[in-house]
Amino acid sequence: MSTRRHVLVGGGVAAAATATHLRKHGFDGEIVLVGDEPQPPYERPPLSKDFLHGTTEFEEFQVRPPAWYDEQSVDLRVGIRVTAIDVPGRSVTLSTGERLGYDGLVLATGVRPRRLPGFDGDRVHYLRTAADSQRLRAQLAESERVVVIGAGFIGCEVAAAAVGLGKQVTIFDPAPTPLARVLGATIGSVMTGIHRSRGVQIRAGEYISELRHTGDGMLLTSNLGHRVECDLVVVGIGCEPNVELAAEAGLATDGGIVVDEYGRTSAPDIYAAGDVAAQYHPVYGRTIRVEHHDNALRQGANVALNLTGSAEPFAEAHWFWSDQYEHSLQSVGRPADLEDLVIRGSLEDHDFSAFSLVDGRIQAVISLNRPRDVLEVRRMLFAPHEVTAEQLRDESVPLKRLIPRSPWATARA
Repeated sequence: MSTRRHVLVGGGVAAAATATHLRKHGFDGEIVLVGDEPQPPYERPPLSKDFLHGTTEFEEFQVRPPAWYDEQSVDLRVGIRVTAIDVPGRSVTLSTGERLGYDGLVLATGVRPRRLPGFDGDRVHYLRTAADSQRLRAQLAESERVVVIGAGFIGCEVAAAAVGLGKQVTIFDPAPTPLARVLGATIGSVMTGIHRSRGVQIRAGEYISELRHTGDGMLLTSNLGHRVECDLVVVGIGCEPNVELAAEAGLATDGGIVVDEYGRTSAPDIYAAGDVAAQYHPVYGRTIRVEHHDNALRQGANVALNLTGSAEPFAEAHWFWSDQYEHSLQSVGRPADLEDLVIRGSLEDHDFSAFSLVDGRIQAVISLNRPRDVLEVRRMLFAPHEVTAEQLRDESVPLKRLIPRSPWATARA
């Protein structure tokens, strides 16, 4: 049995994936996983979808069942924070006062919701944790009028869940087209239309300037002078990376904990993974921080590989999904220009894929209700290929015939 100890900080999929793959790759030393929430690591996507809607329970989206940690000799410390890192001393201090030495340290501290000053109270919600979702779920059951501030993915998913529960929903977003920043105006307009067809009132180009609590609800006033009464408010205006622990220890931070393509921070034997990691991507040639479940899972696995003696760069294509009503929105890659997309299929029928194409190479695809297209592109995105816009638009030609398969690309998928 090895005397080495790796300490993993975080209660999400990145830390859990690191623990899983450390054992998978033969590490037989100590693994200590420290998470500040009271539960074992869990997946966050259901918090704004199935769990909020009441169609699934917490036990169904735990990364591993509680017994797994004992079976794999993973020392799981829940409800405990790491308060300090001693880089020269190669140790961390826990909120219990205990000091733990480490041979390898993985920071998967995630993100927290960005807050609006003055927007607080019992009926104002920010969604990140299981406790947040549970509290929102309970209040949704006794509410009729819901206001969502921010039409990002979290806001739109919460709106869809609330509509599914029979609630009246209004979304405020300062952008002229909701979701345009991440999807482009064309696809953002499609998603806006889907929500409006379900009865959601979308106030684009408008934001809440004042919130006043009344006896049994809230009164909101917008920058345009519109007043809306509601029973609860959900604020979804983005997140901030939890970099404070790393910054106080002297690690490089810049919009996240800065890591190289191997997940290594600026301090020896300290890695970062998941939503908090601003990682250099060798294919794109720049540092990118990604807040998506799949990325956290894969980065955690990659860090584990490198902790066990490999030198494997993280060069995955970024993939995300968002379920809203019966629609599945997925994307892989990084679009070069969201306003210059090649459409395959029908925007009107909500059945399409939109390709970012530069010099005959696919940079990304955004699909609505076409998961097979995303799967094909994901397998081949970084493989050599050359296609035209006309070929992509022609649905009589299967994508797999346009994009050559290569053993390297398939292995990366």
